[in-house]
Amino acid sequence: MNKKLSWIIGGLGVSCLSLPVLAANFGSSLGINGIDALKLQQAPYNLTGRKIAIGQVEIGRPGMFGWDKAVSKNRAVFLAGVFSRNLQAKSNSGVDPHAYNVASVMVSQDKAVPGIAPNARLYSSAVGSTKNMGQPEECLSAQHIALQNGGDIRSINFSFGEPLTRDPRPEAVLDGNALLTLCIDWSSRVHDVVYAIAGNQGKGGIPIPTDNFNGVNVAFSSRREGIFKKVDVSNLAGSYQGVEGRLVGKEFNLGGRRAISLVAPGSNIPLLNPDGKANKSTGTSFAAPHVTATVALLQEYSDRQLIKKQPNWTPSARNHQVMKAVLLNSADKLEDHGDGLRLGMTRTLIDKQNQDWLASDAFKDQTIPLDAQMGSGHLNAFRAYQQFSSGQWQSSTPVPAIGWDYYSVNADASVEYALEKPLKQDSFVAITLTWNRLVELNDLNQNQKYDLDETFSDRGLNNLDLYLVKADAKNSDSGIVCSSISQIDSVEHIFCPVPTKGNYKIRVQFRQQVNEPTQPYALAWWTAK
Repeated sequence: MNKKLSWIIGGLGVSCLSLPVLAANFGSSLGINGIDALKLQQAPYNLTGRKIAIGQVEIGRPGMFGWDKAVSKNRAVFLAGVFSRNLQAKSNSGVDPHAYNVASVMVSQDKAVPGIAPNARLYSSAVGSTKNMGQPEECLSAQHIALQNGGDIRSINFSFGEPLTRDPRPEAVLDGNALLTLCIDWSSRVHDVVYAIAGNQGKGGIPIPTDNFNGVNVAFSSRREGIFKKVDVSNLAGSYQGVEGRLVGKEFNLGGRRAISLVAPGSNIPLLNPDGKANKSTGTSFAAPHVTATVALLQEYSDRQLIKKQPNWTPSARNHQVMKAVLLNSADKLEDHGDGLRLGMTRTLIDKQNQDWLASDAFKDQTIPLDAQMGSGHLNAFRAYQQFSSGQWQSSTPVPAIGWDYYSVNADASVEYALEKPLKQDSFVAITLTWNRLVELNDLNQNQKYDLDETFSDRGLNNLDLYLVKADAKNSDSGIVCSSISQIDSVEHIFCPVPTKGNYKIRVQFRQQVNEPTQPYALAWWTAK
């Protein structure tokens, strides 16, 4: 990688290249101490991403076997297509080891260093040199990837970003209005794609487009006692508290909006180099593809259910906000003691100050849905499968202990989901609500595609709130036991203990209309059985 390009790459940690050691010796992030994805690859699940298309956008691109000399002796990473922005890539041009490392996390078929979704179809685009490109070209590249596979791309990985020093806006800050950020939020909705964005890392990092609303921003974890369960110290905290004033708005979202959605393994991650040799590296660059590829596993399962026309499965399972709600709601926070009261969670995640979720402001303050460093917790692919496989349940009938829904709510109205069984006292409840900021393309030539001279309009974020309510509550203001009522975030998240045994319901309320009078949303819930 050209040194001029390295400062806008998400993986800023030290790499130890070409180590002649099997990756298994490094400790896999795919196993039970990581995201527990290997279990899903094996019987009876057999989920490897078959027929699912995912994407990658970076400064460079991975080499493709049969096309680039750099990988002439290594066919472990299969690529469905490689591009330079929105054109077919030229042979041996734009090939980058970092991009290959990232791709290997997702789709490596190497036995010693397997990918999370080895049979997924990966399309990759190289934006190109920083000398002659910027956010417009990055947006064009993202759109081009989103349109591959007949427009059926389930998730796109961003293991790079833009520093604010390169943003052309005067006195640029992280307010969600950078062109690339607007592009991500627009494409998420229009192309129905989960964008997994490498979280900001280190001062002077890559904050754009981590100020997006509609994607999933990923921080990275490191091992403690062999388990990925600590937010690595290299992550830049997603809040400006305690930071010098000069950094406010420069590295952190304005107004306290949280920048991290999830934590995933990113420290000393086993990777493949273009020559096929094992490597390990560290950074948010290698955490984000854990999320991107996990979506491929879940979507393979979903497609199977839809083909079989299973009950409680509809095309809504394809929706990017459903995926976001499922991933966030199933994340690990506090290790379960074996009684199921903590929902079977497998680890206690701690932040850089060694504090867990119960010490976080997100746990204590109903106006803060996500922790600044931990988001909603640590990615767990198997738990995400458990959350997702429970199926879609609508509010018209009582719903089971675990489930999800994609629906809509009208302004000044609410939708309520009655849980069919009583909740146990002191058991935890996890509920996640997600919806889109509405960004529209100013389509000058009316071709329904972004072109380099075009811009986007931010139509804002409708304000939705989330509640856990006693089932016998007489009115909308009584019986509330837990709530998430942020006015600035596109996520509401509840993780709270049940005060008394009894019957409860989940309420989604459309509190304040900013754009359209009807707001689609995704909801996921998990209660103790």
